[in-house]
Amino acid sequence: MNTSHNITESEEKYWSRVEKSVLGPILSMEMVLGVLGNGLVLVVKIVCKDHFRCIYWLPFISLTLSDFFCSILIICGSLLAVLSEGQISPWCEVVSLLKFTFITSSIGSIAVLCVQRFLGIPSKGKVLSVVMAIACLASWCTGSVFGAVPVGYNWIKYDPAEMMCAVFWESSYSDMLVYILCTFLISIFVPLILILFCCILTYVGYGKDCARCVKLQLVHIEIWFDFEKTHPVMRLHVYILSLCSEDDMASVTPLLVILYLFCYAPFTASELILLGRLDLSPSPDWLRSLSSVMAYLDCGLNPLIYCTNKDFREAVLILLWNNKKLRPSEPILTSISKLEI
Repeated sequence: MNTSHNITESEEKYWSRVEKSVLGPILSMEMVLGVLGNGLVLVVKIVCKDHFRCIYWLPFISLTLSDFFCSILIICGSLLAVLSEGQISPWCEVVSLLKFTFITSSIGSIAVLCVQRFLGIPSKGKVLSVVMAIACLASWCTGSVFGAVPVGYNWIKYDPAEMMCAVFWESSYSDMLVYILCTFLISIFVPLILILFCCILTYVGYGKDCARCVKLQLVHIEIWFDFEKTHPVMRLHVYILSLCSEDDMASVTPLLVILYLFCYAPFTASELILLGRLDLSPSPDWLRSLSSVMAYLDCGLNPLIYCTNKDFREAVLILLWNNKKLRPSEPILTSISKLEI
């Protein structure tokens, strides 16, 4: 978000050949990771869903869709803007709107995931799961609304530092203050509080996560007599069978939260600097560029975090190599204990 004075000066400041040689490969790598990684995740979740457990599948699908479309639209648009030195209307306004939508939907999906883990609400089978679905949809709608406001008021112009079209301000500090505070309080602050609150309580053991490994013990008792000996002997055989279900995809939630907070820290710092300057001067160019690069990095690294889950990783191998010998997602026999009395 920048002042019109800064944008006017920046329009003549295009990327140098050295800067393009650095930003080009970085953005290309992030775009490839985001498109291929999230595309593969979506295919695995649809085709190989029987090979891994994902009780809270709804926020995972929402987050993956957000990362996928951000990679194929926003990152690709920024890469083309760096190479062609600008974005033109109406694509300029579309990029700005979608940027807000994807940022809000990402943090909203993670917040819903953390709440579901804490309350033990699966994505189907309960009335509260409908509430969670509405919350995911609300995060997308909220981002679209806040993204549409600057477009409607014609506050959008291309910013070379952010490598995309951004919101700029002319002379009204009050308008900027109201808009940014409303955006942060509703779209960022509330989901962030829910994420931290639910994660901490789940970590200390107050959560009702229904995706934890379920252990089932079956006891089989055999009682028989041995009459062949002088004195009858009674023997009691007790077989204890322990079955354990596989780990759920929700085990990657802490890593998703840490990565999101790390990657969006520069973006938050950039907006806070803008709020603290009454003359509407923006944050430094390097910080705005870093905020875009780090936000794009989050989209590309999320699929790698999903693969830290063993069962999901095996499902990926099943899809890629069609290896049917890999173990299914049904409960397996882990131990047999025999006690003879």
